[in-house]
Amino acid sequence: MTDLFSDRWLARFGDAWNAEPELSDALGRIGFEATIGYGFKGEDKPRGVLIVRDGKVVSAKPFSGEPLDWDLRADMSTWESWLDQPPGMMGVGMAYTSSRLQFVVGDYAAMIKDPRMAGPFMKSFAVMARV
Repeated sequence: MTDLFSDRWLARFGDAWNAEPELSDALGRIGFEATIGYGFKGEDKPRGVLIVRDGKVVSAKPFSGEPLDWDLRADMSTWESWLDQPPGMMGVGMAYTSSRLQFVVGDYAAMIKDPRMAGPFMKSFAVMARV
């Protein structure tokens, strides 16, 4: 799984994100804009970022010090398991409460309580698994 969060993988993830209406269109309807980091637990910075404007990924690239609105971290085995079988709401909740999924930046509790955000957040894992 060495390709995870590489330049090529991030570009494919950004394209898949933009092609999924339940993700990009849903976030566009609420004017969602964020810089989202993805990486591994225990590392000092994320591996890659998606820069999202009006729900669409406008840049998917290696992290280069951008201020982050969200920073999601998990270990390699957790990411791999989610790429094989995207988690549902309960799986993500359990991963969060057990610290298998960490939000270094961002408010998981507030996001998951907002259906306009929670649905697309869950869809992002399914999109990630298509990459």
